[in-house]
Amino acid sequence: MAPAAPPKARSKPRAAAAAVPVAAPQAVHPPVAPPVTAIAVARAASRPRPQAVQSALNEDEDERPGHNLLLGPRNVRPYLERSDEAYMSQHQLAHFRTILNSWKRDLMEEVDRTMNHMKDEAANPPDPNDRASLESEFALELRTRDRERKLIRKIEEALGRIDDGSYGYCLETGEPIGVKRLEARPVATLCIEAQERRERREKQYGDRDDWYR
Repeated sequence: MAPAAPPKARSKPRAAAAAVPVAAPQAVHPPVAPPVTAIAVARAASRPRPQAVQSALNEDEDERPGHNLLLGPRNVRPYLERSDEAYMSQHQLAHFRTILNSWKRDLMEEVDRTMNHMKDEAANPPDPNDRASLESEFALELRTRDRERKLIRKIEEALGRIDDGSYGYCLETGEPIGVKRLEARPVATLCIEAQERRERREKQYGDRDDWYR
């Protein structure tokens, strides 16, 4: 008779795997864009654009809806400078005279169109319940028209500087403002360096005496 097999050793129970702590998901905050200054606008305007992009911008400019004329003229074609061309040559002055006159005309048409609209609305008083909304709309329009009139005066001053030969030169330093900066802001009277000093002063003292420079 065969001997009985020895009993099997019981296996030790496995220790439960240690729980791995799961980190709580962190909130993702979208990046905050830095404030846009006149200097940033001017420097962006001075960077060359690919030809295809520039052509598309020029073609679409007239069709762009809701263009804010307070920010600049519409349909500006970049001036192509010759390598031997003097700064603020007669061709450049004619280029900016055309831009300024066109900008002024568009602003005056916008002012007239808005004033006629307001007269029509005033001649046909709305329901009393809508009167408060209409008065608020009129107040906003009047503030915008006031800014446009101030800008028209700046344009006329720039045209005067073209006539007397001082257009395109910084009023503080006498240095050239630059064709690209003038195309971005044709009424500019300060070069980049002088504008930077002005913006630092405005940031420090809260003095915005001339938004259109």
